[in-house]
Amino acid sequence: MFKIVNREEMAQGTIVLNEIEAPRIARKAKPGQFVILQANEKGERIPLTMADVDPEKGTITIIYMIVGKSTAIFGKMQVGEDYFAVIGPLGKATHIEKKGKVVCVGGGTGIAVLHPITRGLKQIGNEVITILGSRNKDLLILEDKMAKASDTLYICTDDGSRGHHGFVTDVLKDVLEKEDIKLVVAIGPVPMMKFVSKITKEKGVETLVSLNPIMVDGTGMCGGCRVSVGGKTKFACVDGPEFDGHEVDYDELSKRLQAYQSDEKMSMDICKKAAVK
Repeated sequence: MFKIVNREEMAQGTIVLNEIEAPRIARKAKPGQFVILQANEKGERIPLTMADVDPEKGTITIIYMIVGKSTAIFGKMQVGEDYFAVIGPLGKATHIEKKGKVVCVGGGTGIAVLHPITRGLKQIGNEVITILGSRNKDLLILEDKMAKASDTLYICTDDGSRGHHGFVTDVLKDVLEKEDIKLVVAIGPVPMMKFVSKITKEKGVETLVSLNPIMVDGTGMCGGCRVSVGGKTKFACVDGPEFDGHEVDYDELSKRLQAYQSDEKMSMDICKKAAVK
């Protein structure tokens, strides 16, 4: 069993942080890797990239948005309760090297995934410019931690309630015009990563993105997490989750992510009706 030792509600309770006892995973995990969690024996297996790791405490931190039945079950779990299973670390770690000036772009819960990568890039001597985006100021997460991990931090909100009124791509275009950027790391909603990659491809700037296709076993056996990268089929669980942003087929990825939306909605509706009764 994997005990929850700390729990925080973020973004008005729609996003939840869990710090979980998992000493063996904490000793091995590196930035960019993920775990698969099950709340109970019959629960769905949910892949989540680790937002932080503390080898001394033997804990890992995950941050997730409540969007379906399984994450709703996660969200009800409290400090002292156990996850039935936590499997990892899975996936390839981020290749962190000294590049010079780099830009880290995060949106939504992708900011949690971006945090350890941003911190790692700064620790080895890169100048890190970070651009964070959310629909409004209340949905923005980890601003203080990202500020510490960055040399320069820009905030963008769709409604203008915090920072730049507009998209992260607006600020990114300006930064690319003014600075000699060697690498862009973009993690967040698929449309965001798609348009970031389009902009950086035009500028010839190396770009990494972290993909989140539907995943089942996380070991490359089921093939459920397949994505097209550079015209070839890749499995996000073993070949990724990070890929060259200029090579990803984002339209195919979007379609695959939408495949079970009607089933997810039906499942959530059943849960809500059961809760009312």
